[in-house]
Amino acid sequence: MNRIELNTPAPNFTLVDFKENEISLSDFKNKKNVLLVFNRGFV
Repeated sequence: MNRIELNTPAPNFTLVDFKENEISLSDFKNKKNVLLVFNRGFV
């Protein structure tokens, strides 16, 4: 995976939430802030 430079748009990606719904970063387009949290060991 390539390193991301500061002050550039984030690449789009898709993850599965805790309810098994797929959520993409592009779902939040035109929102000012997006917080992404990875819970390690959360099952």
